[in-house]
Amino acid sequence: MKELLRTSDIVRLSYLRTVLNDAGIDTVVLDAGAGALWGSAISPRLMVDEDDLARARFVVDQAEGE
Repeated sequence: MKELLRTSDIVRLSYLRTVLNDAGIDTVVLDAGAGALWGSAISPRLMVDEDDLARARFVVDQAEGE
């Protein structure tokens, strides 16, 4: 798994997971619980399979460009 992005914005994280899932790209969120313990010091990481990374970046760019 490779890191696609880090964000403490849970709405953005949820939206992008949905968009990527609709594109057939599986995602995993790491460190989601760490923010509750450490505040904003540790942001959740949105991870995708290494083989999907380039396409995931394209999908995110398209989704956030709208």
